[in-house]
Amino acid sequence: MTEAASSTTEKKFLTLKSSDGDEFEVEESIAIQSVTIKNMVEDGCSSSVIPLSNVNTETLIKIIDYLKMHSSTSSNEEEIVNFDKEFVSIGFKTIFNILEAANFLDINSLLELCAETVANRIKNKTPEAVRKIFNVTSDFTPEEEAEIRNETPWAFEGDLDHSLD
Repeated sequence: MTEAASSTTEKKFLTLKSSDGDEFEVEESIAIQSVTIKNMVEDGCSSSVIPLSNVNTETLIKIIDYLKMHSSTSSNEEEIVNFDKEFVSIGFKTIFNILEAANFLDINSLLELCAETVANRIKNKTPEAVRKIFNVTSDFTPEEEAEIRNETPWAFEGDLDHSLD
């Protein structure tokens, strides 16, 4: 075996640029957990800086932390579960930003984690609370809503909490 063959392989780095213009140098092996970034690398589009116009700096930092934890060979399953639990202990706005970015970057495990978190947080909420969380205006007239409430009263039971936390 030659000396060159026995030496450790050099780590490759990619520079990810947020929509705010901030740049982050990340190991390629970590960044390519994103299918979008992996495709850019395979297509030769990543020779310098990879612009992520749909991802702001705050969100990109969180995503890089997530990818590092989920790529680490030294992390055990319990550490990852605890990390994920802490990772999603944030407000709805941040979760939604990460959810959108995970969708854009095609990071399925992160997308699933955020979607499950949102689903668990809206569970047992009233329709009014869910509308407030998602910033949705009811398109029912008061009469239509009253009729629906009479027909399906169980659908209007739940927590009235309107918080976005």
